[in-house]
Amino acid sequence: MSLNKDEKTLGKRQYHIHLNPGDIGDYVLLPGDPARSDRVAKYLEDARLVANNREHRTFTGYYKGVKVSVTSTGMGCPSAAIAAEELINIGAKCLIRIGSSAALQEGIKIGDLMISTASMKNEGTSRFYVPDCFPAVPDFDLTRVLIDTAKDMKDEISGSLYYGINASDDAFYGETEEWIGKLSKLGCLNVEMESSALYTVCHRRKVRGAMISAVSGNIVTGDVIYETENTGLAAGWDDEIRVVLEAIYRFEQEKR
Repeated sequence: MSLNKDEKTLGKRQYHIHLNPGDIGDYVLLPGDPARSDRVAKYLEDARLVANNREHRTFTGYYKGVKVSVTSTGMGCPSAAIAAEELINIGAKCLIRIGSSAALQEGIKIGDLMISTASMKNEGTSRFYVPDCFPAVPDFDLTRVLIDTAKDMKDEISGSLYYGINASDDAFYGETEEWIGKLSKLGCLNVEMESSALYTVCHRRKVRGAMISAVSGNIVTGDVIYETENTGLAAGWDDEIRVVLEAIYRFEQEKR
């Protein structure tokens, strides 16, 4: 008989992320870069490194009494889907991508924050879960709290706030000028490489998913920084972390 991966992995030590049940909180933040797991840990109380394997680096700590974890996913939908599946296997209830993304509309600047309300699926991973015509959308209530929290914290963040539909692409260097122009004309606000698979996995596994990202550059205007340190993006990372943690606290309070 063929292997039943659900029976083999649910509630056990996970193969890729090297985490066990009890290692994480209900809320898990998902940066792409393992180094940004360390960045998140600085904002948590009693943060401890609980696992570090491949591209998946995990800390668990507390924010205002709420147990929160952070696990890096690496780049791209396949890697993000693996991390999401394995985190859900050991008890994660809310997965929030905290990423970087490229702006697709004029006027959006490096360091601005983008909250996703849906993702255009320009990738292959979600096809293993749902038909192409099935939408990739985040959890409404979690996204609502993210937007409201970011608005309330507008004086504490360095850039502007936007929310709307983003695109998830598979090939960073496959994005031609024509492709970028097409996404922009469709009204997509930004493009990144993980959210559509995250939303799809969360929907199928009946947990909540959402995304907030900091703008790394604007690929419509050509305002990008590839060769030197992107200090504006780094400021956006810190802004999104603070917004997400406060949103998690508020969301937890709403549930009580």
